Order: sequence, then C-alpha cells, then structure tokens
Amino acid sequence: MGILEGKKGLILGVANDKSIAWGIAKSCRREGAEIGFNYLGETLLKRVRPLAESVGSDFVEPLDVGDDAQLDEFFARVEARWGRLDFLVHSIAFAGKDSLKGNFRDVSRADFHLALDISAYSFVACARRAARLMGPGGSMVTMTYLGAVRAIPNYNVMGVAKAALEASTRFLAFDLGKDGIRVNAISAGPIRTLAASGVADFRRLMEKNARGAMLRRNVTREEVGNAAVYLLSDWSSGVTGEVHYVDAGFNIGAGDPGVEDAPSGAPSDRT
Repeated sequence: MGILEGKKGLILGVANDKSIAWGIAKSCRREGAEIGFNYLGETLLKRVRPLAESVGSDFVEPLDVGDDAQLDEFFARVEARWGRLDFLVHSIAFAGKDSLKGNFRDVSRADFHLALDISAYSFVACARRAARLMGPGGSMVTMTYLGAVRAIPNYNVMGVAKAALEASTRFLAFDLGKDGIRVNAISAGPIRTLAASGVADFRRLMEKNARGAMLRRNVTREEVGNAAVYLLSDWSSGVTGEVHYVDAGFNIGAGDPGVEDAPSGAPSDRT
C-alpha cells in the first residue's frame, strides 16, 4: 500500500505534462491517492483531461481562482463528489510577461495587483474553502521559489508575490493548526515549465543554478513530487508552517543565479 492510500486530494495548476503540478500528481497517484484537477479555459481542458485520465481521475472541473463564485462552485462539486478532502496542492501563479523582465520598479499597479491576487491570495481563498472539508490530518501544500527571499534577476514582481505566499503559508498554519490541518510550502529549484517560459533569460538561470547547487545539478519535477507526497502524507504529521527546499542544495550555498562567476563543472540540467 502507498502512503496516500485511501486519501482524496486536489492538485490545482496542471497545465501540461511539463508542469510541476503534474509531477506531484503522478507521485500522489503512485502512492494510492484519488486526485481531482482543475482547468482554466477549453485549451487547458484538452491538455488536462487526458492527463487526468492517465492517473484514473474523471474529476476535472473548471476553476478560475480569481473568481470567488467559481471557487465556491468548484469546492461545492468536491464536497458533492467526495464529501471530504484529505489534501490540497496549490501550484498556481501568474504575472504579466512585461513585469518579468527589466526593472522591478517599472511594474504597473495593475500588474502588481494581478500577481499578488493569482499567485498568493488564491492560496488563501482555496485554503479557506478546502479547510471546511478537512479534518485532523488534512494537509495543504503550495509552491514557491527562492525569489521570495532573494532578488533574482527578472523574477521581479513574482518574487514579491512568492514572499506573500510564504507569509500566507505561516499564517494559515497558525489558523488551521488547532484543527489538526497542516500547511507547508515547497520551494523548488528552477524547472522548465510553461510558466517558467515567461521569465526572461530562464535558460541562463537554470545553468547558473546547476553550477551553484550543492549537487551540481538542477532538480526534476519527479523529485518535487516525491517531496510533496511526504508533506501530504501522515509521515510529516509533525511538520507545518515550513518552506521545504527541493533545489539540490542551492539555497544553502553562496551561489546566486544572477552571479556570472558561479562555480563551474556541473553536469547539464536533467529537466
């Protein structure tokens, strides 16, 4: 039996088979979980539905996390389907492409609000609704990045949004701890995804990250998925309010993805 056997959970934010959320979904299914998915628009539905079917799921429902009415309807469907919820994975972020290059100081008010709303507040909105369906032992995980605590070139407003997301994780852990519900974040190293393609010079960032990481390589979505399974399972029953790094040790070193003379000799990335 897998360590998530009998558990039912949502994985929000799968865009295609390159998504970090998809790596988490595969790991959760391998460990026995029953999974539900969301999609945003018909184009993504065509991508997500076959992936869901490949892990035995027929729960694929529309959800725009920027719309409270859709959030209410989505979680009502979850309750009608399962009656309860054991875990939630939030892997959703968005910022205008123009705000992910150049100078941070040039971000517009509208782009700032959008990034914070979709990338940070949406976790709070989802957690509030998910918690009503959870009992003791419930677990929530969101996805963050080192740009929340370091000024990463071109990450700009997304770094501010991820900082807000990490703070939200701690406050949610405080709120929900009395109900026996745990809330954590995974800070993954850079992985080539659809979302990452919007960050200027992302390939260079990955190359420098691999050189500066303790393991001298980048991580894979499968490795992130395995870490998520731990945080969603009873094996991490004493862990909450944490930011768990899965970045091959980059965050503990002196390297920085914006520094030209990062240590050399690393193998090419495997993602």
